Amino acid sequence: MKSAASQTGSSAGPLLRRHLGDRRFLLMLPRAVGLQILHPSIAPALVEHASTRLWEHKKRAVLQMIYLACAGRDTASAIRFAHEHVKGTDDLGRRYHALNPDVFLFQHATYVETLMTAADVFGPPLSEQARVQLYQQCCDWYRGYGISDRNLAPTWPEFTEYFADACTRNLRKSPAATELADQVLRPDAWIVRRLPTAAVRAMQHERAAHLLGVRQRDSDDAALRAVAAMTRAGFATVPRRVRFVSQAGL
Repeated sequence: MKSAASQTGSSAGPLLRRHLGDRRFLLMLPRAVGLQILHPSIAPALVEHASTRLWEHKKRAVLQMIYLACAGRDTASAIRFAHEHVKGTDDLGRRYHALNPDVFLFQHATYVETLMTAADVFGPPLSEQARVQLYQQCCDWYRGYGISDRNLAPTWPEFTEYFADACTRNLRKSPAATELADQVLRPDAWIVRRLPTAAVRAMQHERAAHLLGVRQRDSDDAALRAVAAMTRAGFATVPRRVRFVSQAGL
């Protein structure tokens, strides 16, 4: 099913725009990407079809994602153009396509879960009401892609159930994941290259940490808390144009 938003485009709700455009969301992206490389369709697509190294590719893709979410343009045609050619065969001989609704939904879900986690880590934490509202705006964001929303969880509690189940059932460490793992855990480009390796380990989802063999230590959590504290202090004094990416239009 495709919503009317996929035909005309719709700009992000104010809560989504604020959180998606915040550079602190970008700092949490190793969490989302750590899960993405463990998906048996996303990992080979990144290895076979990304023309640059992982974080250079993610810089271009994520900033475009933010722009499309916030600009109110025809998102569906842009998504088809960018993803139609991304297809192939995984290491088990199974065919994949980036526009497969289940694959596309999971990738979107990793960004949604990371968006929520970024608010928890960097603060101020979301109230339950704000979390529910933000999730509803994330659903509108997804529907704008023009991809089937048949399996899109309609509420935040149902999303958490979907996400936990998807991470348990669908993820594995494939050869493509092994090839990409070091780039995820030791980012070499974009804003995430400044993150301490210990903080990157700490922000990994527990399922990704398990499959990637990441041993998370107390010192890792301390490193992430230190990054969050320094970022909060810095953002308290910087102008709005520094805090938010230009693609969000804030």
